[in-house]
Amino acid sequence: MSTPKFRPLTFGVTRVSVKDGASGVHYVSAEQTLQAFPDRITDRLQHWAQTCPDRTFMARREKLPDGSTGAWKHISYAQAWTQARNIAQSLINRGLSAERPVVILSENDLEHALLALGCLVAGVPFVPTSPAYSLISQDYDKLRHVLKTVTPGMVFAADAARYGKAIAAAVDPSIEVVVTDGVEENLDGRQVTPFDALTATAATAAVDAAMQATGPDTIAKFLFTSGSTKMPKAVINTQRMWCANQQQMAQSMPVLAQEPLVLVDWLPWNHTFGGNHNFGMVVYHGGTLYIDDGKPTPALMGETLRNLREIAPTVYFNVPTGFEAIAHAMHSDDALRANLLSKVKMFFYAGAALAQPLWDSLYAAQEKEVGERIVMTTGLGMTESGPFAIFVTNPHVKAGDLGVPTPGMTIKLVDMQGKTEVRYKGPNITPGYWRAPEDTSESFDEEGFFCSGDAVKWIDETDVHLGLKFDGRIAEDFKLATGTFVSVGPLRAKIIAAGAPYIQDVVLTGINLKEVGAMVFPSAKVRELSGMDANVPLADVLASDKVVAHFQNVINDLSKTATGSASRIARMCLLAEPPTIDRGEVTDKGSINQRAVLAHRVDTVAKLHDGTLQHILKPT
Repeated sequence: MSTPKFRPLTFGVTRVSVKDGASGVHYVSAEQTLQAFPDRITDRLQHWAQTCPDRTFMARREKLPDGSTGAWKHISYAQAWTQARNIAQSLINRGLSAERPVVILSENDLEHALLALGCLVAGVPFVPTSPAYSLISQDYDKLRHVLKTVTPGMVFAADAARYGKAIAAAVDPSIEVVVTDGVEENLDGRQVTPFDALTATAATAAVDAAMQATGPDTIAKFLFTSGSTKMPKAVINTQRMWCANQQQMAQSMPVLAQEPLVLVDWLPWNHTFGGNHNFGMVVYHGGTLYIDDGKPTPALMGETLRNLREIAPTVYFNVPTGFEAIAHAMHSDDALRANLLSKVKMFFYAGAALAQPLWDSLYAAQEKEVGERIVMTTGLGMTESGPFAIFVTNPHVKAGDLGVPTPGMTIKLVDMQGKTEVRYKGPNITPGYWRAPEDTSESFDEEGFFCSGDAVKWIDETDVHLGLKFDGRIAEDFKLATGTFVSVGPLRAKIIAAGAPYIQDVVLTGINLKEVGAMVFPSAKVRELSGMDANVPLADVLASDKVVAHFQNVINDLSKTATGSASRIARMCLLAEPPTIDRGEVTDKGSINQRAVLAHRVDTVAKLHDGTLQHILKPT
């Protein structure tokens, strides 16, 4: 078999240093040293405003009266810098600070971006909050928790009509509310400030003084974790974290600086992937970000595909469900295939596992269009690591591979009863959680390494320079009643691959029981498999002959390759009720929280294992 041809891509880190510590402990770091980085990310914004003032910083399609989207509205670097300074003056006038930060309730848009930049210039932390806490939640408990934790001096929402109910329910009347649209809305009689009033405030010398007063230890933002069985925690993100991490990314991914960067991106800014990794990347490199109002859902994926037919990114980021939809569309959509593949040098996924069949499908479409493959990269990180921590080292990456640590960061590999936990130390690691000293103390070990809870293995123990691969979440792994250890991550990935493209995600069951079970969240494509239309309830779709037959084959095939009770799926059910954000079962990006699903579906788990649940599938 011939070696596949890849579009050229340089990897910045290809060699690592490994040192042994105490028994079962190893320290791994990149041989490449971390180069200097700025004290504040606004230095980069100012630089690009001065050197490339007319370059587009960000663009978003204008919203039309009928709810559709029209032409792109652009903001240049010069415009962004001027408006950010004016907003900073408005925040300074209000005396806002880390004790009274700015909470942002709404989605990615130009005003959100400008307000965030204004906060950075003024040295006032901002708090991008999951829009689902306001728009989908029924009890607003997580929104109230966010507000109670950070005690904001200002709350921003793009649209008073959409966010008004949440504001009325959760935001104290003493807190100033700023909106872009709907100033005339009656929010329980509350007076609101139009966003334009912030940008219309002329900057003074106080703005320059405020920005110069910020430095590496200044808190840039608070990002909340998704939360599992507990309420989300506010991760402190300092200027040092953000700037160091962007420099680490630049050295690990040289492609970012080789030509003007163009992103087409939907990833939410309340998550570290979209808000730190990608937003920060654009500011750091003077790139252009086209805000994608699409999303990898049946209702919104069409908007993403439309944007990718029109705007050609130089690198492209998404989650596995997004790449799945793109791969499916590229096989028949000539315009999408031609434009998306015309300039892109690298694909990058994160947030969940990417099944190998999906990689193969993407590669097939790429080879058909351009005669070569686009490198699909990935890595490992978390909100607390900035997020960029570990990155792949070569184009021949396989599902589950993670790579090597980024420059300037040391990872500590610690034996945890047969698993190896990865821990982090470096300038990109958070100092802790806001107003949560106990949580902070519990998260760092005796040497000051942040305990990630992620398990890893060497890709090849004879060649450490290839780096690490994922081995699941330590907290998700469990033992059967026999004492046999179940490694959740690899088994879960195996099930998703076996059931592709009809499995969205899987939660494994069997803690302290005799057998491993699987609760399957089906993908939207399962309806196509059934041949039933959109009006048929999902429960009926999942009970249809074609769907049952498919998943029966899946569990049969999995059983044939099982090597013991810990790798054998003894029973499976298909879940018609999707995971919910209120219960912390899923994040905005669609990542499943195994622990939360198990905690909130105890009855389903019990019935699956005692045999009283309807439509249980077992190997035959």
